[in-house]
Amino acid sequence: MTLDKNMIRNVAIIAHVDHGKTTLVDGLLKQSHTFRDNQAEMSQTLIMDSGDQEHERGITITAKQTCVYYNGYKINIIDTPGHADFSGEVERTLNMADGVLLIVDAQEGPMPQTKFVLQKALELNLKPVVVINKIDKPAARIDEVLSEIESLFLELATDESQLMYPVYYAIARDGRAGKTPELDDDLHVIFESIINDIPAPDVDKDAESAQMLVAALASDNYLGKYCIGKIFRGKLKKNENIKVLNANKTTGSKIEKLFTYKGLGKEEVEEAIAGDIVAIAGVAEANIGDTIATGENPEALPTIELEAPTLSIYIGPNTSPLKGREGEFTTSRQIAERLERELETNIALKIEPDGLGYKVSGRGELHLSVLIETMRREGYELEAGRPEVVYKNIDGLLNEPIEDLTIEVEPEYVGAVSQELGVRRAELKKQEMTSTGATRFVYKISTAALIGLRNNLLTATRGTAIMSSIPSGYQRVESKYKPERNGALVASEAGTSTAYALDAAQARGVLYIPPQVEVYQGMIVGLSNRKEEIDINICREKQLTNMRTHASDGAIQLTPYTQLSLEQCLDFLLDDELLEVTPKSLRLRKRQLDPIKRKRENRR
Repeated sequence: MTLDKNMIRNVAIIAHVDHGKTTLVDGLLKQSHTFRDNQAEMSQTLIMDSGDQEHERGITITAKQTCVYYNGYKINIIDTPGHADFSGEVERTLNMADGVLLIVDAQEGPMPQTKFVLQKALELNLKPVVVINKIDKPAARIDEVLSEIESLFLELATDESQLMYPVYYAIARDGRAGKTPELDDDLHVIFESIINDIPAPDVDKDAESAQMLVAALASDNYLGKYCIGKIFRGKLKKNENIKVLNANKTTGSKIEKLFTYKGLGKEEVEEAIAGDIVAIAGVAEANIGDTIATGENPEALPTIELEAPTLSIYIGPNTSPLKGREGEFTTSRQIAERLERELETNIALKIEPDGLGYKVSGRGELHLSVLIETMRREGYELEAGRPEVVYKNIDGLLNEPIEDLTIEVEPEYVGAVSQELGVRRAELKKQEMTSTGATRFVYKISTAALIGLRNNLLTATRGTAIMSSIPSGYQRVESKYKPERNGALVASEAGTSTAYALDAAQARGVLYIPPQVEVYQGMIVGLSNRKEEIDINICREKQLTNMRTHASDGAIQLTPYTQLSLEQCLDFLLDDELLEVTPKSLRLRKRQLDPIKRKRENRR
């Protein structure tokens, strides 16, 4: 069957984190008969979340493409992340779509990331279709959420036509949707909406020369690098000579293999038409934002514009006394090569040389910590510094990024939240009760003051606080925010930690290591009860006498130590501290390991 552009629909699924995007895509894949009844995918959930960290964290990190067929129509579906830190993924992949399904939780309503992704979609003139999901929640408030969505569109619409959008209702987990809250037994109304409400690609299929914007990259061990994007003009053919255009130069190349999407995989084709989303193998020179074109006078498409990074972090080779023991890749050159590869696909990152290592800038703590965790799992050994804000000079004045922060907590923790945000000089914009009885705060806060906030709030609210934020521009720096923290417990001697020494140390603060762990001088082993830093020997053995023996160590009762996650370790750091990251360990340490030199430097 010959495919016509009018039979193609390119739709992106956008929403705030955990509002049901990936679950809805699961239902669309299963109900379009993309899989056989006996395939494993029919019993799986979150099919599109393929990475280990995506499964562990329960979030989508990278945007992914899939394709289903319904009543003769080819529907290319782009599943996007819902977390603001990965908004670079959203921005680049929306360039391939002609419309969006905006998923909104029937209880939570529009949240910060809902606003962010919808604004990006409307700026690109993408046709929106609203799906109110999870209407079976006991605290669902459908009418109120509808009103909130209307207000959001009124605030963000760039054209009056964008205020006319269809609304559907769904329980994506059950694979059911409807035009009213009385749902059908399947998702056919969503399929029909994609066909009828989302326009066909606005492209020139009859043009003699072709144009495609590279919106994503992928790779495998068989064919290497793939360039992924939508064809905006003409046709692309296998074995065709092409030009790769970017701002700096034009490079000749050739399409070795051409693929379109089908289900979770790709299928090789001889040619692809304008409007379709394709993957091209053999064009190693192309990067995200480049144009692939044919013809005598190839023209470049407008490149993908991205928001600027807001946080940076130092990443360099490990310099601790235990360096080289646990990692496969340890040198500055190996780390540099890995970061350069990351730049190919993670276009929201920026990398600059910084001493022995590199200053890596991104969208937020999660964006940067996911990169570090990925490198760690690949066998890299490195050290990282404290996340720092990326300031911007505007009209000769220093400006810092600010964010709109939304926090939802139970009433008994309102005081703790207000106190914590007061210390961080956040400005309260709105406070309201939700339908579930929780209190929702909306603050304006500097990005610098956001660092470490999540962990502090989770501790103060016993893990019940829900918070999210989105960038909200820049403001003039009046005074830079400086984090406050109690002093660290620092190992004064190298060796192996003992239960005897830790028993004495736990009266000084919270311990971060158990017994029988190798430590080095200058390594941070806990958090003090006091503001001052304390050097402590945690390797001291009990002295043997005729009255005391090693056997009596069994009577020692240690409080369970606190094991910090990667994000908690990064939040812990002050300017004179580093985090040693290896495939097996996370070790907090002082930059200056020698206690005498460290005290001398602190006096300056």
